[in-house]
Amino acid sequence: DCANYSFDYLVTLGGDGTILKGISLIGPAKVPLMGINLGRLGFLASVEKHRIEEAVASLFSQNVVIEERSMLSVHCSLQLFDSAPFGLNDFTLHKQDASAMISINAYLNEEFVNTFWADGVIVSTPTGSTGYSLSCGGPIVFPGSGNFVITPQAPHNLNVRPIVISDKSVVRLEVKGRSNHFLASLDSRFETITEQHVIELRKCPFGAKLVNLADYSYLENIRQKLTWGADKRN
Repeated sequence: DCANYSFDYLVTLGGDGTILKGISLIGPAKVPLMGINLGRLGFLASVEKHRIEEAVASLFSQNVVIEERSMLSVHCSLQLFDSAPFGLNDFTLHKQDASAMISINAYLNEEFVNTFWADGVIVSTPTGSTGYSLSCGGPIVFPGSGNFVITPQAPHNLNVRPIVISDKSVVRLEVKGRSNHFLASLDSRFETITEQHVIELRKCPFGAKLVNLADYSYLENIRQKLTWGADKRN
């Protein structure tokens, strides 16, 4: 638990999953985190490995940009993710294994939204909008937009689309299916739940601090990672 130690920065070596693990260890300690990308895509791990020496020098000279990212917190009728009930990317409910699709009743500030007949549903932060939600057809939401995105996974009704809501909202999820066991994930962590788990998602009272080099640009990062504007014919 990083809250029991005193240090200025946490540096992770790996990919985005390593950063998410680091965030779960930092918790509310508000220690800035720099991710060195040794993986493949690396949306969050913005410092490429050939710039490691430059990154270390920038940390010592404090020539870096610290960006605060909002997170979501999980509240449940039964114990769930007790050690770290918060996430930077997303919370998801899935069917388990190859079972039939499930139904998820979603409520927004106690008002009924929809019953999602699907393989699952994703509730993501702006940071997580470029992750699992994006691969399921969700929009890209810029950091600082003050939103959550609710994205169904393979919905039975094709007219059910992802929706963007305020992060001041409280989202409640109730899941049912032929099997009474389902998977809940919070960033890179998984737990098995049942129909007795009633889940509420809110904006976390604390955020994550990501450290970037001074020349970092979110738009440039998006263009590079998603190869926007690239013409592979040339």
